[in-house]
Amino acid sequence: MITKRISTEQILAKLKAKVDRHEPIMISSAGSGLVAKLLERSGADCINTFSGARLRANGMGTMSMMWPILDSNRQTLDYTREDIMPALNGSAFVCACLNANDPLKDMRMVLDECKQMGVNSASNIGPSISYVDKDSEIFNILTSAGITLQNEIDMLKLARDEMDMVSVGLAFTREDSLALVEGARPHIFCYHAGTTKGGLSGYDSGKTIADTAAETEEVFQAVRKIDPDVILVGHGAAMETPEDAQYMLDNTSGHGFWTGSSTERLPIERAVTAAADAFTTLKFSN
Repeated sequence: MITKRISTEQILAKLKAKVDRHEPIMISSAGSGLVAKLLERSGADCINTFSGARLRANGMGTMSMMWPILDSNRQTLDYTREDIMPALNGSAFVCACLNANDPLKDMRMVLDECKQMGVNSASNIGPSISYVDKDSEIFNILTSAGITLQNEIDMLKLARDEMDMVSVGLAFTREDSLALVEGARPHIFCYHAGTTKGGLSGYDSGKTIADTAAETEEVFQAVRKIDPDVILVGHGAAMETPEDAQYMLDNTSGHGFWTGSSTERLPIERAVTAAADAFTTLKFSN
């Protein structure tokens, strides 16, 4: 197996061409090689790898990655190298979602390891402190222990400015979005409107797709004032189906969308359940 390398220049040229043609950019998460292969075959521009997707592949919710049950960076690096990269033909680039607040690793070395396996893109969502409500006790405890958004900003700056990688920033709030884009100037910014609803482990916050689009657009407009050239994508909350994603495209000024559970966990749950139900209802004819 020889993994095809895709340079930063090639990645950015392809994305810019899609933006110029007014074609939606599709970023999708994959927790297994099979899902990654199918996503690439269907035309996804980017395959994201991160510990939340890997845990989803095991039937757990994305947010289980927030609990200290694993070395998030090590899991992401290992399954990206062993499961994802060998499954792809090179038409989609891979973005590794990393934990920039890992106290045991030099992020320059982590990014180096990504580049060695052919991954020329990195994001800060593996996990991010932006997941945590700022009015909570746990947020205060985490930040006092040195787990901060600034570490994520610094990693994205390192990836873009020194490591020549495509940087993909992500945040859950307007405040964090502005700070991240101002500080890191990522090539791509994704506003995360919340955990995707639906299925066995989704979470329904009560937001409608109209709410999701309106909240996302408000952040897009604010972010664009800082960096008019940043590529903008939306993700999460009520964006569960292709129809929901179409609503986002029609009602925001972004350049595309990021799918996670909606093209991974939910389709697997539905397809396997339907097939298994069909088999388990079989009876002997005699």
